[in-house]
Formats: sequence, structure tokens, C-alpha cells
Amino acid sequence: MYIQQLYTNCLAQAAYYIESNGEVAIIDPLRDIESYIKLANERNAKIKYIFETHFHADFVSGHIDLANETGAEIIFGPDATPKYAAHIAFDNQQFKLGNCMLELLHTPGHTIESICILLYNEEGKKYSIFTGDTLFVGDVGRPDLLSGNLSKEVLASMLFDSLNNKIKNLPEDVIVYPGHGPGSACGRNLGKETTSTIGEQLKLNYALQPMSREEFVESVTKNQPIPPAYFFKDAAINKQGYDSFDGVIQKSLKCLTPEDFKSSLKEDVIVLDVRTPEKYALAHVKNSINIGLNGAFAIWAGTIIPVSQPLIIVCDLLKERETIIRLARVGFENIVGYWDEDVHSLKTVGIEIKHTNCVDAMDIKLEFENDDLQVLDVRNASEYETTHLKNALHIPLNSLETKLIELNPEFEYAVYCAGGYRSMIAASILERNGFKNVVNINGGMGSILKDAKEFVEESADILS
Repeated sequence: MYIQQLYTNCLAQAAYYIESNGEVAIIDPLRDIESYIKLANERNAKIKYIFETHFHADFVSGHIDLANETGAEIIFGPDATPKYAAHIAFDNQQFKLGNCMLELLHTPGHTIESICILLYNEEGKKYSIFTGDTLFVGDVGRPDLLSGNLSKEVLASMLFDSLNNKIKNLPEDVIVYPGHGPGSACGRNLGKETTSTIGEQLKLNYALQPMSREEFVESVTKNQPIPPAYFFKDAAINKQGYDSFDGVIQKSLKCLTPEDFKSSLKEDVIVLDVRTPEKYALAHVKNSINIGLNGAFAIWAGTIIPVSQPLIIVCDLLKERETIIRLARVGFENIVGYWDEDVHSLKTVGIEIKHTNCVDAMDIKLEFENDDLQVLDVRNASEYETTHLKNALHIPLNSLETKLIELNPEFEYAVYCAGGYRSMIAASILERNGFKNVVNINGGMGSILKDAKEFVEESADILS
């Protein structure tokens, strides 16, 4: 028996490769399927099953392409209604995999069709459980997504039953392999580890502690963050089906000339600059949005930009394919083309190039002397509540576009986050919306605590 977790940090997502006696099951594959096929070929094994723990909202799954490529069977749990060929299993149905056995457990709550997959090893012992978005390390799947006609309270009540009747009674040494790790918006407060055991979760996971149904429902439904807008589109794609991944990539890999770039700059096209915040600050196409590849790129792209939006990509040399793949993982397929050379070259055809002003934390005291300066904190609420600059206005990045009307374009805004990644995204959004006096604080709160700690306090009102 062989198990490998294939973890993608950009999406905080875990897919799984399970092999026994030359037969393989893949759980929750990403859209780019080459790694699963390569691994099976290297191990002289054949992919037999593709399990989908639910209709994923945070990424487009690779189940359809993988089935077409390998002939493997796609398997969903009860109440799933995909619009393509798949086996809809019943609760507790077992699937033989080499010398092992996989048992499907219907665990509704995160979604109505959610399942976990219990692995029995060669000796018939309950060895591990692949929990999808039902159970995470330190948390459980949020019940307020994609419920159809069901309220979050109804789904939370279902989750209570799933955890108490299917999960909590498993042996404590059963290994827990969740569908996500820290950073995923599918849960509220996921732990830093990406594996655990039932015993550890019974001790440490708040949702598995003894409580009434009413207490549980209140606990898992309160204070859930706003789900990224692309979640609802991706879930529909995973349910309805999609174009082949290879076709999407080839269609998108169009290298633009300066003339092509200019002619493609239409009102409904967004220029997405995926270079580092530092490079973006020095020079970028006017009205472009910066979301760097070096962070939680795909999640923020889907949060900030509608997945149907036509995009022109600006990237570093030879980074176009990686960019397009990572965008396609969350449903972006309308890529006009890309530019991977010096952005200053675009000035030859009349494209305006701008820069973003930046200030070091040690110089922030000079900025505070400006009466029109407004400090803007774009971190999450929990980060802000812990520590922040005095008199800072707090608007989390995922809410910024909807709250621009509350800001004054005549003011100067000094923007910061934890380290500078999110603040440059925010600065680019502000500049795109006509704010002409935007300053990014280099290094974010990390640098502020080091060089301007006298301006930090630990509590203030939050704009919500």
C-alpha cells in the first residue's frame, strides 16, 4: 500500500494518490492531471478510480480529463447530480483497490453530497480516512456554501450528525487526510498541519468536542468569512463539466505584440500583472491589477476578478504557462494573451506606463505629518484586532471593491498588510479606480513592528 498527498500551496488544497497491488485511486485531483498520470506510470500502476468528495467550489477539478485520459471511473456520493458519466455510490459502498478496500461514507454538511473515504489496509484494519471538506485539522467544512434550497443551519445540523455518527466513533489511530490546509476559505480556522489522526482531532478540534446540536450549529455558522465570488462559478463548472484543460492552455498561450496588446485593451479587458509587488511598483500598465505569482495567487485572482473576465497577462519571462495553468485551476479561461517582456517597451505604441509610490516603515512618521493621509489596513479582521497602526482604517482586501464609495479619492492612502503582497493588490485596485495618491508601505506590519513600533496599537474600531 502506498499513499501520497499532493499538496498545492497556492490553493491550500490536497489531492491524494492511493495505490495497492498496481491499482490506484485518486481523490480530488486538480485540473492539471499530468502529475497523477506521471506518478502512476513511474510506479507501473493503473488509475482505477477517481473519487470526488463533493462539487468543489474553490477549484476546478481534473476528474473529467483524468477519466478521459485513463479510463478510470469517476465516483461521487449520494445526492450528487453531475451532468456527465459518473458512478453515484451509496452510503457505505466498498470499492476493492488491489489488496485494500475503500469505503465511501456519506457525510453531508459542507454540501449535501459530501463524502469521506475510509481506507482499510491489507490486513483489513481501518487505516486512514480522506475527509474532503467534512473535517480539517482543527476545523470542519463551512456549511454556508452552495446549499441550494437548504439553509446553513440545516446543513450544519447534517454536519453534526455526520461527525458524531461517522467520524467520532472511528479508532483514534486512524490517520486523517483532509482536503485543505491553512489559507483555504472552505473553513474558518484551519490548523497549520495537513494531516492528523482521529485521536488528535477528538482532543484539539473544537467541532468534535461534546456539545448539543444547537451549540454546534451556532458554533460553525457564526463569523464565517465572505466566500470568494468565484466559488459559485467553480462549483457549477464541476457539476456541469468543462472544456479540456489542454485545449484551454493552448488557446490562452498567445504571445502578444505591442500592437496586439494595444488593440486588445478594451473596456471589458483587465490587465493582470503577476510579477512581484516590487517590480509592479517600479513600472506597470496603467489601470492594471497586481496579483503576484509568489503568493496565494489563484485564490486572490478568483476573489478580486470575475472568472469570466477577459484578461491580458503581464508576467516575467517564461512564466506565462505557469500563470495560465494556475488561473485555469480556478476557472479562468478567457485569456486574451500575454506579455513577458519589459513593460516599458509598450510605450512605443502609446500604452501609458505608471508606477506606485512606496515608503519604508522607518519613514512612516513623515507621512503621518500629512493631515490628508489616511492609513488603510487591508488584512483580515483577526490580524487587525491583534495589532495595527494607530488610527488605521480597516477594510479587508476581499471587501475593498465594495467599499470604495466610503473612501475619499482626494486623500492620500498609505496601504499596508502583513508583508506587502496584499497591500500592492489593494494599491492597484485603488489606482485603477481613480485614486491618484496611493502609497504602499514596504514590508507591511512586519517592517512596521521593527521600525515604527511607536505608531502601533492593539485595538480600534473596524469598518465592516
